[in-house]
Amino acid sequence: MTTPRAGDLLHVTREASVQFINPIFFRVIRVLDWVTYDGWIWLDGYQLDARGDAVARRSIFVQSAGLTAPVPVGQQRRSRSPQRR
Repeated sequence: MTTPRAGDLLHVTREASVQFINPIFFRVIRVLDWVTYDGWIWLDGYQLDARGDAVARRSIFVQSAGLTAPVPVGQQRRSRSPQRR
């Protein structure tokens, strides 16, 4: 994934940092311009619950390569059943 931008919705898992054994959804407010290790970034934003409501404001330190954007509900792949004739 490229560097996140304000407004992006991310699925943060253990791939991004070992602290996320239990994955979270995270809405980015901004990418902090703090000096970090190569490939790591600080994000400021909101942790979301299953309904998409903000439950906590957080700053998280993650590997940008481990971040994924969740697939929007309307764009999820659906298996196609054979058409009946």
